[in-house]
Amino acid sequence: MSNETAYRHIAVIDIGKTNAKVVVLDAGTGAEIAAVRTANSVLKSGPYPHYDIEGLWDFIISALKGFARTPGFDAISITTHGACMAMLSADGNLAMPVLDYEHGYPQAIQNAYSLLRPKFAETFSPGLSIGLNVGAQIHYLKTTFPADFARVATILTYPQYWAFRLTGIAANEVTSLGCHTDLWNPTTQNYSSLVDTLGIRGLMAPVRSAFDALGPVLPALAIDMGLTKPVPVHCGIHDSNASLLPHLVENKAPFAVVSTGTWVISFGVGGDLEHLDPARDTLANVDAYGRAVPSSRFMGGREFEILAAEIGPASSDAVEAALEPTIGKGLMLLPNIVEGSGPFPGSKRRWIADNAASNAERLAAVSLYLALMTEACLGLIGARGPIFVEGPFALNSAYLKALSALTNSDVIALAGSTGTSQGAALLTGIRPATTAENSPVRAELAGLIDYRQAWRDALSS
Repeated sequence: MSNETAYRHIAVIDIGKTNAKVVVLDAGTGAEIAAVRTANSVLKSGPYPHYDIEGLWDFIISALKGFARTPGFDAISITTHGACMAMLSADGNLAMPVLDYEHGYPQAIQNAYSLLRPKFAETFSPGLSIGLNVGAQIHYLKTTFPADFARVATILTYPQYWAFRLTGIAANEVTSLGCHTDLWNPTTQNYSSLVDTLGIRGLMAPVRSAFDALGPVLPALAIDMGLTKPVPVHCGIHDSNASLLPHLVENKAPFAVVSTGTWVISFGVGGDLEHLDPARDTLANVDAYGRAVPSSRFMGGREFEILAAEIGPASSDAVEAALEPTIGKGLMLLPNIVEGSGPFPGSKRRWIADNAASNAERLAAVSLYLALMTEACLGLIGARGPIFVEGPFALNSAYLKALSALTNSDVIALAGSTGTSQGAALLTGIRPATTAENSPVRAELAGLIDYRQAWRDALSS
């Protein structure tokens, strides 16, 4: 990152669905020079499962206190997972616990909401399971806990909730509003009709740019942290869009970005919204500049964790070497390991030809499965051009090789765990560093085209 500001170090609060971290990045190089991490816990007490907000807050403040001493930081930026909003009472405290989006609702609540939500052509937000549509969360909270909801004075998107805790300034932001919430119309770049249907327009905080510096850290907090000068807090951004931002700055469309974590989210930059299929977990995300980006997703990181734990270990070299033997045997895995989302939402997991398979072969089949799922996601959004893979899957050489062979495209792996943090840091006005270009993966795998057809045939049988 080259520095177009006076900033030397940027602190980033980065809250993923599974883990949270606070990192400090060098503004000149983009290097992560300090980091602490913690689990993002879900509390089962109270009226519904909810995030341990105060535990996260203690973790954040403790981290910022330590980093204020060394290595120091000049600005703060924020990125979090989507499908989450915070409900504030008039005194600025939480009026209700922050609902975990994996909490399911009674069927009657789901049915009632399905009659309220706008059509896909308005929001480009598909109807999703559990609480993945934030509109469904708000409807659930409002109808199930009316007395509590009556105390809500302000509704904030999740990154901006943490910005509010730090600055006292309430804001919403389009990357979180445009992340399958049902609340945003990307064509008009304004709230959707659902905001009025739910009667919450007056509760929605003002929409601010992700790049805006909302204000300095509140004086009492600044003293507590040991800050010696005012530190601006930038508005913040949805995590997948944070990952996308450096690519938007650095590359010319068309290209695709595959952002991997708990979710594998594919972005077709330079694509259009005309061919999206809401029944197959495609949607329009909204980038940091307010532009709609065709997107698709499946819960690939969670699926890999489940499968790796079931199968057991094998070296990455052994897994890569097992790709062609696995293809030759017709050993394959069908979706879905995590049900309810992705390009094949009605499918249930099934192994084929897995008798006497080794760990390496099974994990090779998992890599092929993940690559086939990613290819399906890219096809659904009409992605073209090179494919940038970032996050944990960028370290999975078997997956990268399979994805390149399936798509006949250059696959560029961007290894490292700070893609979201680095993207969020760009909100402060620094620029991405000029780094050596990663060598693209370009691969062929014998028998893969027939294997893909067999996989698709098995899916439809």
